[in-house]
Amino acid sequence: MKKHYLQEPEWSWNLPGEQPPTYVHHWVQQLRNTNNTPDMILYGAPISRSSISVSGASLYPTEFRRLWKNFATYNLDEDVDLIPYNVADAGDVSMHTTDILLSHQRIQESTTYLVENYPNTTTCMIGGDHSTTACAVRGIKEAYPEETIGILQLDTHLDVRDPKELGPANGTPIRQLIDGDIVKGEHVINIGLHGYFNAKPLIDYAKEHKIQMVTIKQARKKGLIKTIQKALNDLSSKVDRIYVTVDMDVLDISLAPGVPASTPGGMTTIELFDSLLEIGRHPVVNHIDFVCLDPSKDSAVAETVKTGVYAWLQFVTGRILQD
Repeated sequence: MKKHYLQEPEWSWNLPGEQPPTYVHHWVQQLRNTNNTPDMILYGAPISRSSISVSGASLYPTEFRRLWKNFATYNLDEDVDLIPYNVADAGDVSMHTTDILLSHQRIQESTTYLVENYPNTTTCMIGGDHSTTACAVRGIKEAYPEETIGILQLDTHLDVRDPKELGPANGTPIRQLIDGDIVKGEHVINIGLHGYFNAKPLIDYAKEHKIQMVTIKQARKKGLIKTIQKALNDLSSKVDRIYVTVDMDVLDISLAPGVPASTPGGMTTIELFDSLLEIGRHPVVNHIDFVCLDPSKDSAVAETVKTGVYAWLQFVTGRILQD
């Protein structure tokens, strides 16, 4: 059995009494206390030493859980109760204090452990910076070497900077996966690109490797949900499983103070929420992560962390609406 480095989360909540849970912090149970096979497994990858910009994204898994108390388990917009959907928290991958490569290896091995032992369960990784995505996808590929993996990336940046120059940093995960023959460039679709935030050599690399680039302007013109649907349908016709990575810098800077690399002109929160509801509905989406949210840069009312929790709950709602 594959070794893992998952440890009990720093912050967790318990179900009070015998009453049915009505809030998220009472609904999500720790994996070790779950008797049935979960519908979804959460796990944290609290690392941000590998971030190009100064980041406290390693703090996000804990703050993500802490803010659960602000959210009920009922989605009023969709008239859906989340309670029947079994979400289990596997805890956080234990990070080495200084060794980034060792920490990345632990994320990879822990991901392999989860997907091997829970093959029919959706996995959701809470980062950490975007370097963690390459680790998780490599872990899935290790578990299923014969399967092809497609990536739907919601992001302002391509993240194809050269790891030979930067190391395995948060600006390099997609290039790591393409250069490492884990994922084909033509099986990567990035929605959310815009403006002046990707240098031409990065665009050239993306074109050379046939990454499908969809700007937020193009998506809005065609209809964002239709764009998401087309991307998922295109990927599902070519790959065995889809990994979705949500870099929170896809949001407009005015809406996401707690994101180190947020920019003007990004998605609105409503666009992100609607996108994740649609993504959750798709059966070939097996894995998702949420990365690059820095609680230490957030506002006093934690608006970005709350947005992150809301976004995750939209994805969960989409999973339920599959049925």
